[in-house]
Amino acid sequence: MAVIWLIAILSLASISALRVISFDMEITSAKVHGSRALQLAEMGIAVASNPAVKSSDPLLIYTDEKNAEAYEAKIISEGNRFNINVILLNDDKPLMRSILIEWGLELDEAQALTDALCDWVDSDDNISLNGAEMKEYKKIGRINQPFNRPFYDLQEMSLVIGMDRVAAVKPDWRSWFTIWSGGGLDVNEAPAEMIAVAAETQLERAMLIPEMVAGPDGELYTSDDVPFKSAAEALEQIGISAEMRPDVFRRFSANDSTARLESIGEVMGVKRKIIVTVGNRASNPTLIERIEEIIP
Repeated sequence: MAVIWLIAILSLASISALRVISFDMEITSAKVHGSRALQLAEMGIAVASNPAVKSSDPLLIYTDEKNAEAYEAKIISEGNRFNINVILLNDDKPLMRSILIEWGLELDEAQALTDALCDWVDSDDNISLNGAEMKEYKKIGRINQPFNRPFYDLQEMSLVIGMDRVAAVKPDWRSWFTIWSGGGLDVNEAPAEMIAVAAETQLERAMLIPEMVAGPDGELYTSDDVPFKSAAEALEQIGISAEMRPDVFRRFSANDSTARLESIGEVMGVKRKIIVTVGNRASNPTLIERIEEIIP
C-alpha cells in the first residue's frame, strides 16, 4: 500500500510539474509572439509614415502565411473627429449641446454640461449661467479645478462636473473627440452621424457625403475613393453654403494635415497595436503622440 501511495503522490507531483512547465511555456511563447507582433506593428507604422504612401496603398497590408505573421496599417485623418478645444474656445455651444443631446442627455443636462466645459477651458473665473467654476468644484472636495486652459488630454474631460452622466449614456464618448486636429470636421473621413450633428441635418442626407467619398465600391481607403477638395464642395451636396449658414460652415474642413496612423501586428493570434499621431504628414511629419495597446 505504501508503494501504491508513493506512486500516486509522485504521479500527482509529475502532473503538477508538467502543468507548471506548460503554463511557463505559454507565457514565454506569448511574450515572444507579442514582441514580434509589436515589431510588425512598427513596420506598418514605418510604411504609413512615408508621405509617398496613400491611404489606399497595398503596402499598408502585409501577410506571411508561412510564419503566421501579418500587419495592417491605416492612415486616418485626425479631423474625422471633433476637436473639443476648438468647439469650446470658439464658444460653439449649440454644437456641443447637439452632440450631448444626440448621445441621450436631456436638454437641461446638455446645457449645464456645455457651460461647465466652457468654464473649464476659459481663462477667467466667471461662471456661466449653468456652468461650474472653482466654488462648485470645492463643494465636491476638489481643489485647483477647473484648470482654466484647453484640454491637454481627452482624459481630462472626465474631470468636468457632469461628465459622469455622459459616461453612463455614452461610454465610448472619447471616440468622438480629439485635441490634435486642425480644427474643423474633415468631410472626407468623418462618419455620417457626426456630419449630421455638425451640419444640423438629417442622418440620411448627411450619409450622402461619405457615400460619395467612398466611391463605387462603397469602402473608404480604397483606390476608387473620390475625396472632396474643399469642405464647401461637400456641403453643397447637402444644400449648405457659407452665405446661408456661416456658423455651420466653419465647423468643417477637408484633408486635415494631422494624421492618425494605426497599425496592428499579429503573430499566431497574438496582436499588438500602435497608434501614432503625426502633423504635416504630407511634407514634414512631426510626431505628436504615440500609444501602444495589447489587443485581447
